[in-house]
Amino acid sequence: MASILIIDDNETFRVLLEEMLIADGHVVTKASDGLEGAQKYRDNPTDLVITDIMMPHSGLSTIQVLLKQFPDVKIIAMSGGGTHRLDYAKSIGASCSLAKPFTFEKLCTAIAETLAGKAG
Repeated sequence: MASILIIDDNETFRVLLEEMLIADGHVVTKASDGLEGAQKYRDNPTDLVITDIMMPHSGLSTIQVLLKQFPDVKIIAMSGGGTHRLDYAKSIGASCSLAKPFTFEKLCTAIAETLAGKAG
C-alpha cells in the first residue's frame, strides 16, 4: 500500500485515522501541526500527505511550503470548517479535499484517486 503522513492537531482524530489506515495496509507517520508535518515530510517523504487545514501552523501554509519544496507531493486537505476553505486548499495545490466528518470509504476512495493522479 502507501506511506501516508497525517497532519492534524486533534490527537484523537489523528490516532483514529492512523489505526484505520494501518488496518487497511498503509504505513503511517503522524504530526500534530504544520511545522512538525513539513519537517517530517522533509526528513522522510511519503507517498501522500493528509492534512487538516485549520490548526496551529496552518495546514494551508503547510500545503504551500510542501508544494514549493516538493512540487510532486500529493496532498489531501481536510477540514470541518466549511467548503470555502477546502476550495481554497485545492486552488493552492491540494490534490483533493474532504469535509469532516467523512466516511472511511470516502477517505479510501480519495486516497486511491489521489495516488493514481485522478483526484479532483
